[in-house]
Amino acid sequence: MTRQQLVEQIKKKKSYLCVGLDTDITKIPAHLQSHPDAIFEFNKAIIDATKDLCVSYKINTAFYEAHGLKGWEAMQKTVEYIPEEIFTIADAKRGDIGNTSTQYAKAFFEALPFDSITVAPYMGEDSVAPFLEYKGKWAIVLGLTSNKGASDFELQKTGDAYLYEKVLSTVSKWGSPDNLMFVIGATQADEFTNIRKITPDHFYLVPGVGAQGGSLKDISEKAMNKDCGLLVNASRAVIYASGKEDFAEAARKVAQEYQQEMAGYLERLNN
Repeated sequence: MTRQQLVEQIKKKKSYLCVGLDTDITKIPAHLQSHPDAIFEFNKAIIDATKDLCVSYKINTAFYEAHGLKGWEAMQKTVEYIPEEIFTIADAKRGDIGNTSTQYAKAFFEALPFDSITVAPYMGEDSVAPFLEYKGKWAIVLGLTSNKGASDFELQKTGDAYLYEKVLSTVSKWGSPDNLMFVIGATQADEFTNIRKITPDHFYLVPGVGAQGGSLKDISEKAMNKDCGLLVNASRAVIYASGKEDFAEAARKVAQEYQQEMAGYLERLNN
């Protein structure tokens, strides 16, 4: 998916919501637990209920890989079920020496039809470059994450800058705003103004809204650019809005609340 296509979806749906399909088999409703393809059936219902309200789905691959071949098959069926006009993210956090990253890129961009993959930049440019070689595909590089451990490395000074600042400024030169995004955690709202100065044109994938306590208002006011430039992810708050048979309806209600709030911020952007 191109940047223009993504921006068009944001404008059309008045939304920059990304729904995280981090499906934990132990948390899905009891009536689905015995289904032979429980994960996919759950995901299918969530997608059907929310596809007109979001512009992206993020699949955290760990929740699928943990089930071996059966989980991988559920992941493939899920990404293939998502409508073509919706941006798909493999939240796999890959990144290795060049020939290995090349195989990861083939796995998620050729064997599986994902539009993007999250990438860890620790090993440097040659570990990220293979993901940037595919036309219409994206690398979403870890920038400043929302977890407590971000303070261990990302928020440590290296010379006059924080490590995450060096990552952003360096990695942004490896690709372009047309094929490169950054993961910026919603709980790091105080840093967004500075981050926008470093990478003014890039899109950010922003996890941490909802269950992790990030503020959609703060993010939207501090981090939007002229194209919106945000994919705000909500996982547990949406997909586990209900543990009963009405789970899909409950997920839609929460997604709609996010979409309506986002529509207001987008309207301000365009005025």
